[in-house]
Amino acid sequence: MLTKRCIIYPKDIMMITGRSERYAQAMIHKIREFHGKEIHQFITVREFAEFSGITEEQIQKYMY
Repeated sequence: MLTKRCIIYPKDIMMITGRSERYAQAMIHKIREFHGKEIHQFITVREFAEFSGITEEQIQKYMY
């Protein structure tokens, strides 16, 4: 059974954008601020999609 994650991590952002880990971490920080989340809260694929303008389907292709 293949399950899909709903949480996105810096490593996923690195795979999608081709940028560095530091860039991905900064993007996670910006997304948290954009959605009014606290540091301990996770970022979902949907929130990343809204922030980046990339569809959820395209994002899921890069997540393993």
